[in-house]
Amino acid sequence: MKKLPEVTLAFWIMKIAATTLGETAGDLFAQTLKLGYFLTTIGLFLIFVVTLVVQLRSSHYNPFFYWTVILSTSMAGTTMSDFMNRDAGAEYLSGDATSLGWGPQGLGLGYPTGAAILISILLVIFAVWKATGMTFQIRDIVTFRGEALFWSAILVSNTLGTSMGDFLSDSSGLGYAGGALLVTGALAVLVALMKVPVVPNVLLFWIAFVLTRPLGATAGDFLTKPVAKGGLNLGTVGSSAVLLAVLLGLVAYAQLQERRTTEALPQEREPVTQQAD
Repeated sequence: MKKLPEVTLAFWIMKIAATTLGETAGDLFAQTLKLGYFLTTIGLFLIFVVTLVVQLRSSHYNPFFYWTVILSTSMAGTTMSDFMNRDAGAEYLSGDATSLGWGPQGLGLGYPTGAAILISILLVIFAVWKATGMTFQIRDIVTFRGEALFWSAILVSNTLGTSMGDFLSDSSGLGYAGGALLVTGALAVLVALMKVPVVPNVLLFWIAFVLTRPLGATAGDFLTKPVAKGGLNLGTVGSSAVLLAVLLGLVAYAQLQERRTTEALPQEREPVTQQAD
């Protein structure tokens, strides 16, 4: 029984919707509700663990379980990245705030250092994955160990993608719209490379998976940040509510399609034992 979805256009649309919601929801808890990066990271990581256990215990692919884990990794990745890269500096705090939540405000590593650490962790995960001899093709991942490696890579790649998105939005000078356009252009190049036989599609998949996260991060910031900073100032609450409704609609459709596909499969029949006359 397959445990993970087919990679189609609908898959990537849902991935971008989930990662954009992960950005706005993570900022909602950490910044709007002023829980801070430390407490929010702990809380969202625990939610990730719970959703992952449900996914791992499932005997077959369930769109709701799968996309709930993707969303939880996106939310946890948002605050994990912020906690690693940011600090209590005025540029990261809104209004007249001098602190954000209980506990340390952040490690202040900066985007380049944070990204280097995350890339190193991701490469270690892939090296261990390759050493096991298990496939990187997600449609063929059916074992517990294979799924554990897959979700470890997903969590780190979503955290790395957040760092990349924040760097493009905050430090590169491109702004939110410019960062989103740059990532969209890079994704278009990956689509073109799919036609090149010497480039493995598995490699393109993982690069695209990482890049769709900064696309979601920049899109989320574009929706929520003030107009003075280049955003639409829709706020984290309103943006998260709209994105959640969109994602739930897409997941419901995927659930319906999966049910139809399952029902269309030929049912196993019990072997008939013939008795001799």
